[in-house]
Amino acid sequence: MKSVYDVIKKPVITEKSMMKMQQDKTYVFEVSVDTNKTEVKQAVEEIFGVNVAKVTITNVKGKEKRMGATSGFRPDRKKAYVTLTEASKTIEFFDGMM
Repeated sequence: MKSVYDVIKKPVITEKSMMKMQQDKTYVFEVSVDTNKTEVKQAVEEIFGVNVAKVTITNVKGKEKRMGATSGFRPDRKKAYVTLTEASKTIEFFDGMM
């Protein structure tokens, strides 16, 4: 069985994710490739102590990269968009970034 810290790899900090965070309390995390929505929801609720309303997951395919004649692909990854309930508190980790 996976630990909750194996499910969530890292937060995604971009302009788009910061805008979603301020507008509708949606946080973006990079998660492991073999997780599902219920595992992400349980992990966020346990780690940060918040109430999750909705989880949306997107698969991001790796880009093709070239170095001279050699070509290869970056690894595939998975992102989770976690929306909190209105009554839930915010995640303190992101408060200093806004």
